[in-house]
Amino acid sequence: MQGTLMLHYPFAGRWQVRNSPADRVPSHGTTMFGLSYAIDFVPVDEHGSSAPYTVASFFRPEPPTLFSGFGRTITSPVDGTVVQTHDSETDHNAYRGLPSVGYALTQRRRLARGIHAIVGNHVLIETTYLNNRTAVVALCHLQQNSITVQPGQTVHQGDVIGRCGNSGNSTEPHLHLHALDSADVIHAAAVPISFQGHLPANGQTIDI
Repeated sequence: MQGTLMLHYPFAGRWQVRNSPADRVPSHGTTMFGLSYAIDFVPVDEHGSSAPYTVASFFRPEPPTLFSGFGRTITSPVDGTVVQTHDSETDHNAYRGLPSVGYALTQRRRLARGIHAIVGNHVLIETTYLNNRTAVVALCHLQQNSITVQPGQTVHQGDVIGRCGNSGNSTEPHLHLHALDSADVIHAAAVPISFQGHLPANGQTIDI
């Protein structure tokens, strides 16, 4: 069995935890793509809101720029080597209220388009842990054209790698993170994670 990979939080500011493996495994309802221990972080303001919610929010899609966390800096949670990046997916509209229902119905279509339509813009960082085991950390849904690193580059914990976006299978700007036992996202197995020895639960706010 894989040991737990210890990470640092890859951001500053206030973020709310969603779909945490502290609450259930698999956290995103599937073991596909090594997602068993994946976690989502939604940037929020001091009131715990990702964006103002109006009557219009319930009825129609909203531009990602409406969300205060869109474009927030994302940093490396580990020391390691960048093994893959993808930066060309569009940051699409956000979907809350009724539009989120319609968006959910198109998920099968996104799966058919391939992995980039799911994870969006992303960075994969290979690191070592626990007696030289290797793990790959995936940071996903990044903002288009925001990635500042390239494959083969050495990064250290806290180095800027990109910005929070709304690319791929995402209903509002947020950061999706999970760890794998290889860079083969389609076939890799999930690696359990924690953040400095702690795994936050759904609804918890991280303020750094």
